[in-house]
Amino acid sequence: MIGNDIVDLALARKESNWKRSRFLDKIFTVKEQLLITDAENPEVMVWNLWSRKEAAYKIYNRETGIRGFFPLQLECFYENATFGTVSIKGKIYFTQSKIENDSIYTIAVVKKEYFNKIMTLNSKTKISKINGIPFIIDEQTKIEKPVSISHHGRFWEGVSM
Repeated sequence: MIGNDIVDLALARKESNWKRSRFLDKIFTVKEQLLITDAENPEVMVWNLWSRKEAAYKIYNRETGIRGFFPLQLECFYENATFGTVSIKGKIYFTQSKIENDSIYTIAVVKKEYFNKIMTLNSKTKISKINGIPFIIDEQTKIEKPVSISHHGRFWEGVSM
């Protein structure tokens, strides 16, 4: 399984006031809030952690069928700006984030070795959906492969394995 998320930092800066009262309390655990307040750039840390949670949520939703808004149940364990894990209800997802071009982009997988199998899609790739869950059909094997798509502001990313 795979999940991804991208944040356009310029758009987030314009549309989301993460410093407003109780915003952090609704989205981030106490440990995550400490990471944010101790960060050299708290704004980037907010969106880095958010992107990790969103990418992991996409896998969790696919695995369980559970949909909803429960960011406090997803907890990030931050190794560094690039790597970490996200846990929810005993499940652990591995994350890899990239900060560049005024964006933060995260991919989450269920096993670390899956990072080596990631295939980047372009916006012209034919993507189908069943019950709102995207997939592509492998042209050679005709097998359905899970896809994760994310877009925010100026950015679009799609991945499969």
